[in-house]
Amino acid sequence: MRYTVTGKNIEVTEAMKDIAVQKISKLEKFFTPETSANITMSVEKKIHKIEVTIPIKGGAIRAEEHDETMYAAIDIVLDKLERQLIKHRQKITARHRHSGHFKNDYLDYDEKEETDDKLKIVRSKRFAMKPMDAEEACMELELLGHDFFVFRNSETDEVNVVYKRKNGAFGLIEPEI
Repeated sequence: MRYTVTGKNIEVTEAMKDIAVQKISKLEKFFTPETSANITMSVEKKIHKIEVTIPIKGGAIRAEEHDETMYAAIDIVLDKLERQLIKHRQKITARHRHSGHFKNDYLDYDEKEETDDKLKIVRSKRFAMKPMDAEEACMELELLGHDFFVFRNSETDEVNVVYKRKNGAFGLIEPEI
């Protein structure tokens, strides 16, 4: 990646430039070498502000943050950029688009945090199960208009599931102990 570091109302020292480039370079694994990153540092009323813009095909990844120190702002802006990259990657894989400025490894990159966000139970339901046979459960399934129905099998006294198959027939799931 190529970096352009500029300052507004502040003299960007080599140390600040090196820290910013070092931190942002952690994102290089996602981009091709010809991608550029524009880093702008500024100070307004003793508040340090950093803006990072990375132009990509079809838009840009951009984050802006301010804090009491420039070093803290750099850390926070890096976290924001990583979150935006994860969201952008999800969009790319969902649309099956060409990667543009991203390396192919980026599309295969997997984060454990993402799966934690997707696995949420949004509704829980409790109901009494009366014993019935599989045919009765299929009729109940049809009456309710659901895709599956959980019931207690009167013959085996175990919990079973009947479900509607794509071809319109019914399936039965029995536990194996």
